[in-house]
Amino acid sequence: MGLGERRAWITALVAVAGYTVYLLVVLGRADGGPLTAVRYAPVLLWTVGCAIAAAVLLEIAAAVIAPGAGHRTDMRDREIGRLGEHVGQSFLVVGAVGALALAMAEADRFWIAQTLYLAFVLSALLGSAARIVSYRRGLPW
Repeated sequence: MGLGERRAWITALVAVAGYTVYLLVVLGRADGGPLTAVRYAPVLLWTVGCAIAAAVLLEIAAAVIAPGAGHRTDMRDREIGRLGEHVGQSFLVVGAVGALALAMAEADRFWIAQTLYLAFVLSALLGSAARIVSYRRGLPW
């Protein structure tokens, strides 16, 4: 497994794990009450920070386990990376438009933040999925 594919797997796994922990903590704190009353910001910041740290640590661990395995990149790797970025950015744009619509509808800040966080997670997850599929099956063109 090359460097690009390994990073895509790590990004996908960390995004899903981080968002799952976030949802469990926020839903647990609601305790039957309204979600908009939950103090979500500290949880969001901690889960994002921990996800970044986990991704870095997993990259280091993968490099220690398989030193020198697939550290070269070529034109195919750059094209796959570009495809993953385009797929991921499209979901980020959709999330931003959704958050903008919620803001114009004067929705609670809680829902705007949830929309943006979900957009970031989907961007990372689907961008990684596009990379993984491209590494496994080849580029679509």
